[in-house]
Amino acid sequence: MMSECCHTSRSYINCKDEFTRIDARLTVYFTAVLLLQLSYRISRDGFIDKIADILTTILGHFLDVPHYYNQRSSVLSLSQAAKLMKVVANMSRSTVQLIEIELSKAYLHRALRCKDSDSDTIYCLPNVYLAVLSYTTGQYQTAIDHCTLVMRSQDHSQCSSHVVQGKLLPKIDDDIDTVLGLSVFYQYVLSAALNQQQTQYVSVFSTELFARYLQIKFLPIKNYHMVTKTSSFEVYPRYVKRIFETYLPLITDVLMYKSMISALEHQTVCSTLESPDCGPLVTSENELQNSSRLVELLQQSAVEHLTTYRQFTARYFASVVTIVTTDFEALYAFKHSNYELCFQLSRQNVLLLLRVASGLCNVRTLPVFIPLFDDVFVSLIALMVIADRTPISNMPSRIITQLTLSLYLMTQCQLKLRHPLTSLAETLDYIEVVQRGTPDTKTLDHLTLKLASRKITTHLTMNI
Repeated sequence: MMSECCHTSRSYINCKDEFTRIDARLTVYFTAVLLLQLSYRISRDGFIDKIADILTTILGHFLDVPHYYNQRSSVLSLSQAAKLMKVVANMSRSTVQLIEIELSKAYLHRALRCKDSDSDTIYCLPNVYLAVLSYTTGQYQTAIDHCTLVMRSQDHSQCSSHVVQGKLLPKIDDDIDTVLGLSVFYQYVLSAALNQQQTQYVSVFSTELFARYLQIKFLPIKNYHMVTKTSSFEVYPRYVKRIFETYLPLITDVLMYKSMISALEHQTVCSTLESPDCGPLVTSENELQNSSRLVELLQQSAVEHLTTYRQFTARYFASVVTIVTTDFEALYAFKHSNYELCFQLSRQNVLLLLRVASGLCNVRTLPVFIPLFDDVFVSLIALMVIADRTPISNMPSRIITQLTLSLYLMTQCQLKLRHPLTSLAETLDYIEVVQRGTPDTKTLDHLTLKLASRKITTHLTMNI
């Protein structure tokens, strides 16, 4: 139902409101499923604009665009990116904040793709913000590439109308923070102590000069061990030249220059940079990399939401049934090869669930959940679908108990971690106990238990 009703930001809000009226806890599960669905759509179709708008709304930043406004406007896309950047500028890097960073990149890339009349005047600003965000997420070469694109721009006359907002910048280094603090103090001195009105914005940077500063700043991180065509000894003089050529530079530009001079007095910049004349540096590959990263973040956020929903459910039904809350965490740990954590969580779940007689919670294996499972388990589901020719959306045959799934993950982890034979034999005993108590109607449970049993038996036979 969710896949059918959430094609726009407005339809998502309507669905969420409806679930909230039924039970507020359902919205957590609803959000988790929708995040998984969006991650699948991004993997299949790429990070298209409609998905970006829906995802922005899910995160609580609904963008209600007027009907008369061009959705493809570069100014609008830049404004949307700025709103998201302001949210994450001073926050810790949680999963949600990382998603918001990737969304900001998507809107900045959208602004660069726009062909409206304003696109030429703001070409440099999105590239500067992309450089900052790429640096924040560890994509240092991409950050340098975006700075280089600003350097290639032939006309910076329009850049003065689009400055870099200090309040949108995440943590880069202490020098930038100091400059912003000093600029605010400078404004206070002019207005309070000298009784002068300051008409110039003080917490902003000139786009081109800031890009040149970032270029020099990022070089030691990326290329300190490389010898390339253009050294930073050539980059730095260009920065100085542009400072002295700038008519009425901003106070922040002057302070950044002084900061750079001070830093060079204590150390020699010896890094390198690819020649700006060696061809295009930033292509659609950067957007593809961002999309792949976003898919991972959406799946991680979905697992966090599913775990929260498990915790709500476990507390609500604590007097009636035992429900473990870490099954999705274990799945995610196994997916990312964290076998030790997966084994610990799965073993705890098995030992707890073996002590209860009934009322075990289920895990659904519908298509939207498939990316959370490993290839072997997905192959088992596929074979079952082929064999019984039932629709993949047939709910009764597409669920598995938490106990069976935990036993399967526990088995896989033991084999990956090369646990001793005695440990595997103990798990085999657990599997046989569960097999005897599993109803015949639970097809997927029986097939999964047989698969786990066969894996252990084969391993024991080969090593005895």
